[in-house]
Amino acid sequence: MEAARRRQHPGAAGGPGAQLGASFLQARHGSVSADEAARTAPFHLDLWFYFTLQNWVLDFGRPIAMIDSFELLYYYDEYLGHCMWYIPFFLILFMYFSGCFTACKAERWMPGPALLLVAPSGLYYWYLVTEGQIFILFIFTFFAMLALVLHQKRKRLFLDSNGLFLFSSFTLTLLLVALWVAWLWNDPVLRRKYPGVIYVPEPWAFYTLHVSSRH
Repeated sequence: MEAARRRQHPGAAGGPGAQLGASFLQARHGSVSADEAARTAPFHLDLWFYFTLQNWVLDFGRPIAMIDSFELLYYYDEYLGHCMWYIPFFLILFMYFSGCFTACKAERWMPGPALLLVAPSGLYYWYLVTEGQIFILFIFTFFAMLALVLHQKRKRLFLDSNGLFLFSSFTLTLLLVALWVAWLWNDPVLRRKYPGVIYVPEPWAFYTLHVSSRH
């Protein structure tokens, strides 16, 4: 009976062969896990390119094509869209950003196409922040991202190429907003239009008051 049971379950006897096989499997699985842990996600060029292009076409082209028959749509975008679109949008970006960390220092760089996309991406977020009047939401998201970077750095985790791209785009956006506000800081007309504590003029308001009025 004992011999039959050993023939049916050869590893149950705990002999040298079974121990060697177990050691081999454990080493193999441990090697795969190490390789998978070291492997980081590549830069998603197609995703970020399509995302940036789509945002520019939909958000920048929409006011140009706006006519009187779309007043209800404009009201929805101007008032309700802040709660139903901008807050989930930045929340999703932050959730994505929180997964863009790696322990591999070799991945702490951006490829050439990513560097080329930083400028149009940052310019789009500048337009979104200024035209949508969501500076408070943007700056809150930016500082949350910065705090997360500092927190993960203590754990020796660093941004991968996708995280660097998103953080660089937001940094460029903050710089562009600061330059925009500094340039129009002493504009008397826009000062009357935006009398609040946070002074971030809308690009289309500037265009309407200073560019189109001259023609």
